[in-house]
Amino acid sequence: MNLAELTRNMPELLEITSGAETEISTLTADSRAKVKDGLFFCICGGKVDAHNFAPQAIANGCTALVVERRLDLDCPQVLVTDVRAAMTRIASAFNGHPEQRMKLIGITGTKGKTTTTFLLKSIFEAAGLRCGIIGTTGCIAGSTKLPSKLTTPDPIEMFEILRIMADAGVEVVCMEVSAHALYLRKLVGVKFEAAAYTNLSQDHLDFFGTMEKYFEAKRLLFTDDMVRNAAVNVDEETAPKVCEGMSCPLLTYGISTSADLFARDIEITESGVSFTVNLRNLHSERIHLLLTGMFNVYNALVAAACALIVGVSLADIKKGLEAVVSVPGRVEMLDTATPYRMILDYSHSPDALENILTTVREFCRGRIILVFGCGGDRDKGKRPMMGEIAGKFADYSILTSDNPRFEDPMDILSAIEKGIEPTGAKYEMIENRREAIRQAMEMAVGGDIIVLAGKGHETYQDICGVKTPFDEKKIVCELLEEMKQNN
Repeated sequence: MNLAELTRNMPELLEITSGAETEISTLTADSRAKVKDGLFFCICGGKVDAHNFAPQAIANGCTALVVERRLDLDCPQVLVTDVRAAMTRIASAFNGHPEQRMKLIGITGTKGKTTTTFLLKSIFEAAGLRCGIIGTTGCIAGSTKLPSKLTTPDPIEMFEILRIMADAGVEVVCMEVSAHALYLRKLVGVKFEAAAYTNLSQDHLDFFGTMEKYFEAKRLLFTDDMVRNAAVNVDEETAPKVCEGMSCPLLTYGISTSADLFARDIEITESGVSFTVNLRNLHSERIHLLLTGMFNVYNALVAAACALIVGVSLADIKKGLEAVVSVPGRVEMLDTATPYRMILDYSHSPDALENILTTVREFCRGRIILVFGCGGDRDKGKRPMMGEIAGKFADYSILTSDNPRFEDPMDILSAIEKGIEPTGAKYEMIENRREAIRQAMEMAVGGDIIVLAGKGHETYQDICGVKTPFDEKKIVCELLEEMKQNN
């Protein structure tokens, strides 16, 4: 495909300096990548301006550039107002606009995105539709796992994944839409058949700086003409602001009876949650969900709302919701065959940690033993907040490493400690996460529940830029075997 074809009807295009017929075989934003007939995107980042690396990209096989300013280089240059937005549109065109061959469902919010996409996939499959997922735990086309690196992949990778899905016959794609993706224009020009807003709580302030900026990034999904139909959680205090200026049809959901779709007669147990879902007091179904916790009632409601928008019946919604046994790393009960229970959960924000602990408290017969930490080089303000929550809702906490990245792990633990100390709760610090898990298992007795929080589905620890294998499911199995041999 040539430059003229790739940039046809692109609003960001100012001019193609020369060689509009230049054929492009590869798209790249990495000047170090060895390519053939490549198109290099000169992205201006917060710390690095890729315009400075254009000569390296040309030396590595790029034959044209996408730029925001002309460069003194002898090659075709696509001059645009916004390289990031242009990259999204060009990536779509390069892959034949695969998003237009499927229905896209977008989920944005601080919590619940991953679980909701898995619930939606099960619902659509119950309705006889082939479904794909793009999100935190990776990308799935039907039963095939596709590689990806980010919650919402960068455009070059994302549209390649969408093309693979479309070619495989996928009819509906459920996508986690992160605030970062919206802010960085990764979805410019994409039209979602339905999109949902779940909730807002503190996270990612290392990037956005303030909660207001974080919220405004999420709201872009509903204000930039990206959505044909919307579903919004009316129990969320920021819901009215999300709905301001929204011009598309809206379906509200929540526990409140003022919602179009609401839940009643909720019963939460260790093995799941049951509730009646009611649509405008006209239709209802009793749902028996194998995932537990009030937050999973909300996850089920948003999944049901999105499915209803695209025409799935309540009967198929019930069938799909009840078919989900677990979601990777989300309130995942581990099979330990011990008198105590172990739960794996991705909770890595204050609100998420409180949710999992209050849920477990409802059915725990003994103590809640919490093993958790906080990520390095990320929002530092949430560390003492999470420490305070641990002190209030867990009986015993073991503070340990999560993904320290380039920070000193003990500095992170000290920040958490400042929040837990004033609560007077019992805790200890064991920086080595494997040993922290071992300590929790050695002290647990019948009726206790160990909550391993923060890592969830992740199978590594990020330490000084190196991702070291660390799969907590495997770690627990290894520790059980070691403890068995030592007894």
